[in-house]
Amino acid sequence: MVADVTRMGEWSPVCTACWWDEGDGPHVGAKFTGHNERPERTWETRSEVVTADRGRQFAWVVVEPPTGARWAYSFAAVDGGTEVTETWELPPEGSAFFESMFADDAAKQIGIRSDGAKNGIEATLTAIKGAAEA
Repeated sequence: MVADVTRMGEWSPVCTACWWDEGDGPHVGAKFTGHNERPERTWETRSEVVTADRGRQFAWVVVEPPTGARWAYSFAAVDGGTEVTETWELPPEGSAFFESMFADDAAKQIGIRSDGAKNGIEATLTAIKGAAEA
């Protein structure tokens, strides 16, 4: 389910739609575009799949804008099902990108994005669980 990024708009409180670029699909090196909406702004990102290990992990890195933000879903078998863990990380090059874009306001902008990403994880996982159990 998670590797089908075209479904992310069903689950995420921010990402309202995703599509594979150039007819790609869920494999390492594939790229996709995500359309995101918050009350104060709308934007798109382009990401590249960096891990596509079925049943273990699916992950991508945001390449445009070049933040390097990494989203990952990891899967572990548990009694009666699968435990799904979602993570978000902003590497040092991502912080540098925000510093170049926002100068003295970079820390605030990074904080807003970090809080938004981390706060959205619970909602996304709850929605994925609901879809998987339907």
